[in-house]
Amino acid sequence: MSEADFWGNAAKAQATVAELKSVNSVLKPLEEALGVGQDLEALEELAREDESLEPELATEADRLEKLVDALELASLLSGPHDSSDALVSIHARDGGTDANDWAEMMLRMYSAWASKHDFTVELLDRQDDAVAGIQSATVAIRGPWAYGYLKGETGIHRLVRISPFNSEGKRQTSFAAVDVSPEIADDDTEIEIRDEDIREDVFRASGAGGQHVNKTSSAIRLTHFPSGIVVQCQSERSQHKNRATAIKMLRARLARLEEEKREAEQLARYKQQPKTGFGSQIRNYFLHPDQRVKDQRTGHYVGNFQSVLDGNLDGFFDAYLRWKASGEAPTAGGDDA
Repeated sequence: MSEADFWGNAAKAQATVAELKSVNSVLKPLEEALGVGQDLEALEELAREDESLEPELATEADRLEKLVDALELASLLSGPHDSSDALVSIHARDGGTDANDWAEMMLRMYSAWASKHDFTVELLDRQDDAVAGIQSATVAIRGPWAYGYLKGETGIHRLVRISPFNSEGKRQTSFAAVDVSPEIADDDTEIEIRDEDIREDVFRASGAGGQHVNKTSSAIRLTHFPSGIVVQCQSERSQHKNRATAIKMLRARLARLEEEKREAEQLARYKQQPKTGFGSQIRNYFLHPDQRVKDQRTGHYVGNFQSVLDGNLDGFFDAYLRWKASGEAPTAGGDDA
């Protein structure tokens, strides 16, 4: 980074800066833990002679324990793409207008989490619903180990509440599907995309975006025949830029598909096939009759719905990484299913 021509290639420079952040996200806590450990050892010697130092000793011991827990958690981010940035797609499912509203709430939730960690969020695609909320949206969340933390969010998220769109005030259950993929570099040779395997459709962008966006056919939709994956992008006015972003989204989805195959093989060894269909949601969010959010896989529970919607998701991420590393079978849904 100290080289005179470092910023000559902006894309390469930004990739280097991102790599530095990833390395520092591990090294700095490690250096801090080592320093606290040395201080704690010295403080212990002093406390043996001066009992008044015991409260300070306990405080420093708690601090070291938290640092070690954080390092242990970071060590669980060992997947092939865990250090990558993340592409998060959210789709409204069953539940009508409530589902569209729920999908938009989830988009704000993940954006809030990213903001709390000083990650950047770029909106790549958004399909607004005619009444409220969104039909779907895709955002790029960029920061150290973004994909490693967010990958466990893939699945169905279920919301139960009194519908604000129902004049009779009835309880409504709605669903949103989340898909998280790693953002793969263009020069990653492991993910091959052949031109003959892709159909490209060009269409006019929709939604808020200015007059120019709606008058030109700048939006791109790519269909990958071998996998059946469909991606689209309309965030830029340039058709060329939208195509480049769509290719990146497709590369990410293909990388995720390969990772799912490896995970399925591992699960098969332990006879832990994931559930599909009804009752397959990974997390339940309740606003009625009481407020609570519970993960069906790990059992992690939060009694403050709004706190979770405000982006306080680290507890769920931590629990998922530890659960996955332990190789435990998914917990039963019980009365939350």
